[in-house]
Amino acid sequence: MTVRLSMLNPDCFEYHQEFVGKCEADGLFQVLWRDLAWVQKEITLFGRRVLQPRLIAWIGDPGARYRYSGLSLDPGPWHPLLLKLKMKLTEFTGCSFNSVLANAYRNGNDSMGWHQDNEAELGQRPCIASLSLGAERRFLVRQKGGKSSGILLQHGSLLVMKGDCQQRYQHSLPKTRKQAGLRINLTFREVRCQAPV
Repeated sequence: MTVRLSMLNPDCFEYHQEFVGKCEADGLFQVLWRDLAWVQKEITLFGRRVLQPRLIAWIGDPGARYRYSGLSLDPGPWHPLLLKLKMKLTEFTGCSFNSVLANAYRNGNDSMGWHQDNEAELGQRPCIASLSLGAERRFLVRQKGGKSSGILLQHGSLLVMKGDCQQRYQHSLPKTRKQAGLRINLTFREVRCQAPV
């Protein structure tokens, strides 16, 4: 089922509530949490070095180096399940993907601040396919300086950000005081040019 986020341009966002069925989503969640090389990295935030409030794993084709917030990430090898997902997403969205940033949010204190995925190596109009596994979390979107709109990202759901999304909107996954279990988010993207070392 496709759901439109209220107040947002449908040319920029698509939400598919049950992109992956529950049994497949459960299996992906368990295997990827066990198998991926999760790390907690330091980033530069407002001029100082801090630990990211989540775990990450960067996976992709050789040479798909990615930089953000002072990090330079060289890709680890593809996990077979992620390769299978990449092919399914390419067919479904019509977009090309050569890498995936996996994020693990361990509890409600783990988060992602307001940002845009507008790094030069992603190109001007990147297509980002974001698959959610595990605990549900609220995802917020806003135009710069504008009012935010949100959606609860469900287990097995897919959010596609495309077109002018990264130029026009910011997005975040805020902390929550509600009890929240482990959530894994897989953001498939295409690195179009190699980031500097």
